[in-house]
Amino acid sequence: MIRAENLRKRFGSLTAVDDVSIDVRAGETIGLLGPNGAGKSTTIHMLTGALRPDEGRMDIAGLGPPSERAARRRIGAAPQSLAIYEELTGAENAHFFGAIYGLSGAVLRERVRFALDFTGLTPRAGSRAKTYSGGMKRRLNLACALVHDPAVIFLDEPTVGVDPQSRNHIFENIAALKQQQRTIVYTTHYMEEAERLCDRVAIIDHGRLLATDTVENLIRRYGGKSLIEAEFEPPVPALRGVAARVEGTTVTLESDEPLHDVARFADDGARLRSLRVKQPDLEHVFLNLTGRSLRD
Repeated sequence: MIRAENLRKRFGSLTAVDDVSIDVRAGETIGLLGPNGAGKSTTIHMLTGALRPDEGRMDIAGLGPPSERAARRRIGAAPQSLAIYEELTGAENAHFFGAIYGLSGAVLRERVRFALDFTGLTPRAGSRAKTYSGGMKRRLNLACALVHDPAVIFLDEPTVGVDPQSRNHIFENIAALKQQQRTIVYTTHYMEEAERLCDRVAIIDHGRLLATDTVENLIRRYGGKSLIEAEFEPPVPALRGVAARVEGTTVTLESDEPLHDVARFADDGARLRSLRVKQPDLEHVFLNLTGRSLRD
């Protein structure tokens, strides 16, 4: 449904996107993760037609690059910077964006009704967007992206700064879109969102694509070891052949086989006060691939 090959985009001496290739299957939700300035938004802007790549090729739904009108009509985009008009009502915003995509008459009215109902905004459809809360504005942003019934949807940080209720509603919206077999590209800084929503995750940094796979496979390949933290009744057992840190009666060690190592404690007759096993997750993968230094 989305195919990008060897995309490259430069801004002066800065190469923001460097030889990125992405292939997204129809009905798939793919997460695009990366630190600030990694090239995520530039990649999204090229895939939606807001920027032209300096090099590379793109195809949307077999209709050519997003510069082609037929391909562009299949795309819906909810950008990180809200694309709504504060002085218009929710209904007027949705009507305006639907009309841009060529909808009119009864079809446009029905799609506006659907988009506002889908995002939970019908009760405030006649209120100006400037009176909306941050979460409602995010949901209106999504409604405007969906009003023309696109097959391919780009969501760029759709839950930034929203309240828990709106965040949960957006999750329900995305789950419904997945059930409808929409193709979704989802950028986020929140690892739990990517784990919850995405079929695959692509990690990008310094403009280059570092890894793309399911969350499970990424954790297996790049997540590192599990961390065991065990507090014992004295005396602390001797841990033969294991590199561990001992602080008083607490032992901390990394393990490829945490269940096996915990079982060894019992075999040695050790008496546990408490035990905590932290398994690697997508955050470990992200930090192991992109580093732990702070980004501005």
